[in-house]
Amino acid sequence: MDNKKKRSLIEALLFVSGEPLSLKELQRITGFSTGEIEYLLQELVGDYRARDGGLEIVQVAEGYQIVTRPEYAEWIRKFKASPPQKLSMAALETLAIIAYRQPITKAEIEQLRGVNSDGIVRNLLERRLIRIVGKKEAPGRPLLYGTTREFLMFFGLKDLTELPTLRELSPEEL
Repeated sequence: MDNKKKRSLIEALLFVSGEPLSLKELQRITGFSTGEIEYLLQELVGDYRARDGGLEIVQVAEGYQIVTRPEYAEWIRKFKASPPQKLSMAALETLAIIAYRQPITKAEIEQLRGVNSDGIVRNLLERRLIRIVGKKEAPGRPLLYGTTREFLMFFGLKDLTELPTLRELSPEEL
C-alpha cells in the first residue's frame, strides 16, 4: 500500500470513529509502525490546514480526531438545535478540584468546597466527565474519583498536562 492509500485509510478511520483514536489503536488496526502513523497524521493535519475547509484534525484526549473548525460552532449548534452543555459554577468548581487533585474522595471534595457535593458528583458521573477510579485504603474504603476521556474532549485537552498551573491563572480566575 502506498503512502497516499495509507493516509486515506487513517483519514477514514478517524472519520468513522467519532472519538479520538490513539496511536496505539491506529497501529493495532492498521499494522503500521508508530513512526509511520505519526508521519501520515502530520501529513493529514497539514492537508486539512492547507485546504482551510470546515474540518480539521486535532490531537485531543490522547488521540487524534476529525472535528469541525471552532469558527463554525454557532451554525453547527443551530443545525443540531440543542443548547450547548453548560456546567454550573458549583459543577465547574467540583470538576476543577477533581481534575487537579485526582484521585480524590467525595469527603475530600466536600472538605475543600465546604458544602455537600452528592448531587454535583452524581451529575458529573452521569455526564461521564468523571469516573470512579478505585477505593481509598482508609476506613470505610471510600470511592476515589478521577476525570475521564470525555472530560478531556469536553475541554479540548490532549491530556491532563495541558491544564493550566495555579501560577498561570490570574487572580480573577481563582
